[in-house]
Amino acid sequence: MSGQLDRIRGALIGLRMPRALEALEHILARLERGEITAVEAIDALLGEEYATREGRRIEVALRTAKLMPIKTLESFDFSFQPSLDRERIAALAQLDFVRRAEVVHFLGPPGTGKSHLATALGVAAVKAGRTVYRATLAELIEALSQAERSGRLPEKIRFYARASLLIVDEIGYLPITRGGANLFFQLVNARYEKGAMILTSNRGFAEWGDVFGDPVVAAALLDRLLHHAVVVQIEGASYRLRAHADLIPEHVRANAPIMPPPPPKLKNGAADH
Repeated sequence: MSGQLDRIRGALIGLRMPRALEALEHILARLERGEITAVEAIDALLGEEYATREGRRIEVALRTAKLMPIKTLESFDFSFQPSLDRERIAALAQLDFVRRAEVVHFLGPPGTGKSHLATALGVAAVKAGRTVYRATLAELIEALSQAERSGRLPEKIRFYARASLLIVDEIGYLPITRGGANLFFQLVNARYEKGAMILTSNRGFAEWGDVFGDPVVAAALLDRLLHHAVVVQIEGASYRLRAHADLIPEHVRANAPIMPPPPPKLKNGAADH
């Protein structure tokens, strides 16, 4: 028996299965006590190693995808944004849109959870084994501009086009030059009908001509980004500012809601919960 154990330990070391090696004695003890069958023991041993490796893979992939800190749908406060259809978001988390190379747009005022939802879907995609990359629009354009100046633009576009899902955050927050808009168009064109995207923006599509500084480029972008698209409009208040509503000037509060809408009233005047 000891010789067999030594060979098993040697095999686990050779196969680079450190977690299985750690769990071996405990699992064998349960087997000897009759608590589990031989098949269950093998299953438990491999399960320990697989769970460890999968956890390590996910952690590395999340960091590579720039999805840290992690956001999940479970941690999203849907009660604060009643305009959101929770079932629709849960359906997106099934990731069929990634398989179909569609584009998901999250539109709404700052602080309404657009980035949280985009990141959460990215995390779900990583856990499902998909390659994901996230960046703000400003970061993407800066990287593409640097690549263009150094003669590596095609290589950089191929890098961004390889991911199964590309998340582009914060469209509309910073002005984009016409050259930057053209670079972003080249990237979108490279991914068109080949790779899924999630875009978040605080500006409506009618304002994209102003966002990108060129109505023609904006129209060409929207032509591709809305062809196979899911648009989620968030009408709610700023989650980040909810605790500081009384500190915001009245004229700002009037133009940028920071409190959740009141619950609907029943006919008898009671709140509908």
